[in-house]
Amino acid sequence: MKPSLERPLRSRRNRPGRREFLKKATALLGAAAGTFWADETLDAAVQNVNRNSAPSQLKITDLRVAVVAGAPFTCPIIRIDTNQGIYGLGEVRDGASKTYALMLKSRILGMNPCNIEQIFRKIRQFGGHGRMAGGVVAIEEACWDLAGKVYGVPIYQMLGGKYRDQLRCYCDTPDSPDPKVFGERMKQRKEMGFTWFKMDIGINRFRNVPGAVSGTVQGMPIERGREHTISGVEITHKGAELMAEYIMKVREVVGWDVPISVDHVGTMGENSIIRLAKAMEKCNLAWLEDVIPWYQTEQLKRITDTVDVPICTGEDIYLMDEFEKLCRNHVVDVIHPDLSTSGGILETKRIGDMAMRYGIPMAMHMAGSPVCAMANAHCAAATQNFLVMENHSVDIPWWDDLVTGPPKPLMQKGHMRVPEGPGLGIELNEEVVKQHLMMGESYFAPTPEWDRERSADQLYS
Repeated sequence: MKPSLERPLRSRRNRPGRREFLKKATALLGAAAGTFWADETLDAAVQNVNRNSAPSQLKITDLRVAVVAGAPFTCPIIRIDTNQGIYGLGEVRDGASKTYALMLKSRILGMNPCNIEQIFRKIRQFGGHGRMAGGVVAIEEACWDLAGKVYGVPIYQMLGGKYRDQLRCYCDTPDSPDPKVFGERMKQRKEMGFTWFKMDIGINRFRNVPGAVSGTVQGMPIERGREHTISGVEITHKGAELMAEYIMKVREVVGWDVPISVDHVGTMGENSIIRLAKAMEKCNLAWLEDVIPWYQTEQLKRITDTVDVPICTGEDIYLMDEFEKLCRNHVVDVIHPDLSTSGGILETKRIGDMAMRYGIPMAMHMAGSPVCAMANAHCAAATQNFLVMENHSVDIPWWDDLVTGPPKPLMQKGHMRVPEGPGLGIELNEEVVKQHLMMGESYFAPTPEWDRERSADQLYS
């Protein structure tokens, strides 16, 4: 059940209220200026004060999870409850396990969620690159939501204010082996108001074309997730030209006035990536994404320095240090953190601010529910060099309905407005969330089995 916000926190007996304070101030000023505050004015002055919250006494009492499926990926939403009936929402990264968050519950019980930096520093050692950061980030997001609700301000305001009221977004488009069909689908996105597009086009599409790809087994798909440099797969000049021609045919349909980014080109070595990128130079791409693993920095820099297509990476990087190596050495042209991996709202803003010093823009990878989307929105609004944010859920009809609060639709003409309510600025629509829970999951069921998880957590002895 949703915690109640109605009960008073503590007795206010013998404590002067703000109304009494203002009356006394009026009396002191009355001799010089006359009485200019009427009783109804004093009542109005305090009517929005949150009397159900004492930030210094706030304590975390519980952490529960509701796992949403098909949004379009699996999205574990967490709820952190407190001793004052106020709760905060966060989300483990798409496709990751709820256990990443649950294992941290015992480590944050009893802590004040408004001490966001303290909590983050305590639990960040349990995060890692890729989905492993999901639990740390979900808790960080929920703490920001709580702090915003307690102080009555949107998260972006606590980050220093906003640079923009809405975020430019891009979306993936359903694939097709026919570039003209793909182009028409992308054109429909354009008619919806989107002004930035991304397409996945990989060498699997051409693996059975004679002379296009080498190192593959005839009829077998090329393995994803394998280290690029040891895959033994290479693309030929013919294969590179075929991929570039596919994009050019899409361009003919959708036009040259919109940016197009390209992702998932396939697992191949450094030389093949350079060959492919050179063929794609005529396509006027916004960026070529995750061409080889981000940690192969020397190889990645050689690619960036050799080709005229912008190179982008970052969705699997945890914390700022590795991003700074990429930016300081100009290994990439665009950084692309996924807030649910990079460390959360504050860490991602820091990453953007750091990249700004090196003249590098920040795009944001996002494939979660509206809870995750709004966490990204607050961060992006407060980060000057934000470029564009991904949204994987354009074709999910019930995605907007998972939450209440902001005006609907959440995505309007390719842009997402920044919520103005306190915290994340949203509440869950319990009925809709329950309709889309993963099979076998419950809506924020109790998790007492995680209350006493313990280990020797110190990093040195």
